[in-house]
Amino acid sequence: MERKQSVRIGLAAVAAAAVVATAISVPGDDGNGGLTLAAASELDKGARGLPHVDPPGAPPHSHSDPRTKNLVSRAGFEEGTQDPTTAVERQASVAYVESERALPDPQLVTVPAYPTRTAVPETRYAMAGGCYTIQAPSGAYVVRNGTKVSVASVPAAQAAGFYFKATRLGGYLVHTADGELASKRGKVSIAAKPSKDADWTVTRESDGTFRFRTLGANQALAVSGTSLVGKAVATPYRLEVAADACSAYPESQIDVEGDPHGGTTSYQEVRGYVDAHTHGMAFEFLGGNVHCGKPWDEYGAPYALVDCKDHSLTQGYGAIMEDFLSGETSHDPVGWPTFKDWPAPESLTHEGTYYRWLERAWRGGQRLFVNLLVENNKLCQLYPIKHNSCDDMKSIRLQAADMYEMQDYIDAQFGGPGLGFYRIVKTPYEARRVINAGKMAVVMGIETSIPFGCTFKETLTGKDRPACDEQEIDANLAEMKALGVRQMELVNKFDNALSGVAGDSGEIGILVNTANFLETRSFWQMEHCEPADGESHDNNQTVLPTLPEQDAIFGAIVELFGGALTLPALPVYPPPAHCNKRGLTDLGKHLIRELAANNMIFDPDHMSVKARQSSMDLIEELQYPGVLSSHSWSTPDTYPRIYRAGGFITPYAGDSTGFVQKWRRHLEWADPRYYWGIGFGADINGLGAQGDPRGADVPNPVTYPFTGINGVEIGQQHAGERIYDINVDGVAQYGLYPDWVQDLGLVADAEHAGDGAAIEDDMARGTEAYLQMWERADGIKPDSCRNPGLRKTVAQVQSLITPGLTTTQVMRRVGQPYERLGTEYGVCAKTAESPRVMVTIHFDQAGQVVSVTS
Repeated sequence: MERKQSVRIGLAAVAAAAVVATAISVPGDDGNGGLTLAAASELDKGARGLPHVDPPGAPPHSHSDPRTKNLVSRAGFEEGTQDPTTAVERQASVAYVESERALPDPQLVTVPAYPTRTAVPETRYAMAGGCYTIQAPSGAYVVRNGTKVSVASVPAAQAAGFYFKATRLGGYLVHTADGELASKRGKVSIAAKPSKDADWTVTRESDGTFRFRTLGANQALAVSGTSLVGKAVATPYRLEVAADACSAYPESQIDVEGDPHGGTTSYQEVRGYVDAHTHGMAFEFLGGNVHCGKPWDEYGAPYALVDCKDHSLTQGYGAIMEDFLSGETSHDPVGWPTFKDWPAPESLTHEGTYYRWLERAWRGGQRLFVNLLVENNKLCQLYPIKHNSCDDMKSIRLQAADMYEMQDYIDAQFGGPGLGFYRIVKTPYEARRVINAGKMAVVMGIETSIPFGCTFKETLTGKDRPACDEQEIDANLAEMKALGVRQMELVNKFDNALSGVAGDSGEIGILVNTANFLETRSFWQMEHCEPADGESHDNNQTVLPTLPEQDAIFGAIVELFGGALTLPALPVYPPPAHCNKRGLTDLGKHLIRELAANNMIFDPDHMSVKARQSSMDLIEELQYPGVLSSHSWSTPDTYPRIYRAGGFITPYAGDSTGFVQKWRRHLEWADPRYYWGIGFGADINGLGAQGDPRGADVPNPVTYPFTGINGVEIGQQHAGERIYDINVDGVAQYGLYPDWVQDLGLVADAEHAGDGAAIEDDMARGTEAYLQMWERADGIKPDSCRNPGLRKTVAQVQSLITPGLTTTQVMRRVGQPYERLGTEYGVCAKTAESPRVMVTIHFDQAGQVVSVTS
């Protein structure tokens, strides 16, 4: 008991020393949650398991502010203000979107989720997820009695069945109801838990037999008489599907009936949901000890879905980052299999994108997933527990390598290289092929506070001294592109040498501003502004009129750091609205130009209004359509400009009710020159709150099972002992996004009959809209039907399109097709008699031109 008490007190001290770190907002936080600084001394109470109490006079606040989750802009917004577009423009946009929904849908087909299992495995990868008997060269089978194993001359029906749980490509746990087949010190038996002694590398011989060797002491599975032993030389075995099912390895379930959808051709229009902003590798950021759990583990859910060690040691008390963000003073540290307190919408330090939950989202209709590599070096430096580097670029490289490792791991579960649903893509054409093959395209992106090392220090004369130059930016960008990065933000939480930042508001903004000073030697330079639309400003700062209050705030910080920090008083800001004086720097302009030159997607989220306006000026000057706002951290003055540029927007997901309102507003900004669809930015694992439940007692709850895209049947998801229900659990983890989309339809329909089908249609068109934006970023002109000025004559089109051209070559000659149905592309042309003639380009199944008709 004394030991547990000392551990708890020690962790409380560590947590108190890191209070600034825990309070600094990290990528994608909800921006308004938080603890008043006057209550900073209360944080150590949470660390000791005592109730959190706000001090007298503390303003009302929420640790997961629903207003922030559901605003059309998280970068600065005041409700009830003027829309930047006119009523006529809004009406025309809504009418255009209605006409888009009336267009013919592509034909979809079903694609097997997993490869067909043959009686005898044809590769060393094919055993994954299957139950097999093991036969020795003598013809005897491996049998077992509890934890004892041997070989015996018995009929195949009496042989032991072993479940093969893939740990990597060609590696397996050989699982039974009593544990794992293991070899230790030459003895083979059933061990209770997985280990390297139970992790077998399997190789296949030319005669179809298999040999087994452990990772542990490199022991080969051999037969000696009737015994199984570990020796230097492996015995070859024959494997065959067992007659009776055996005990499956414990894993989170999918609970979706029906095979996933794909296309009739690899190049047709796609259907599926798109998430353009999530942090799937966040378990590595902030030094690797803030985030609890990870998206995969070689030994599966029981080892991936566990709490942080410091949380578990204190039975869920003293988890200061989790407590601060969730508003709770403790939590049940047990993850798998009970999941009592996490994952949950407000549990922001726990894993939300476990690969089986991603798999459920894919099976439920999602087809494009943008994984943003993320870091916040200052928070990482201040947080006392870490095992990874805090350097932004080192962390990004590590997370990129993790993405490829996870892709391999998922491939291993699906029976071999290239067979898994998680496919990292580098071009829109590759993404289209992947999606039409029934899989999920994964795009790699960057969201970090100091990309490419581009911080700065303010000198005593008030000038900035950047820590990077154009050559370093170019070299880093080339390296990131080679890694697979295709989408990028310039800033996150701090001003940097590229751009000013939007900042955070409220109490948490004060702490982020403090961290900005620690990083750059300057606070945010917020000044009073009055935007024409009344809402396109940066996040308003807390106005501190008296110096004593400032001294009290920073006195609390200094006290928590034991007097180690000496900080100047926070600036006294003028009345709101606030705009950061720092805009887009010359280095920032250079990077945007280089992103465009490399056909990479630029995301202006988190920039100051001044910087974002300058960036859009540059985008328009370059006539570059590769622009995306991924999670509502832009402002309403920018959204119409993004659509006009040919870009794409995925609002922050948040609650289903809030997202429906954002959808309605984005309809009014749609540009009729481009294909329409919408997606979402989940920001899960980025310390961004997920959608809360509407409740089981609402008149229109989600009822299970429900039907998803192409007729799949989606039931309640099981994970261990937990059964999830979107009505009462909200978006507790990523696997519930199909349920959330279903809820969107119910909410929209309740507000206006018919809108449920409309929003579901728009969401299903989201992936196609993203791909078309990406094609335009790669130099493909928009379609000539929506853009009459781009129409060629029929004769010109016919002369340009010759047999044998690929679909991409066709688009480079005549622009994006208006229709992509099956083996046909439709483009608009003109004649002397008619301004609009549809020309149909016919392809073979491989995607090469066969003929052209009009």
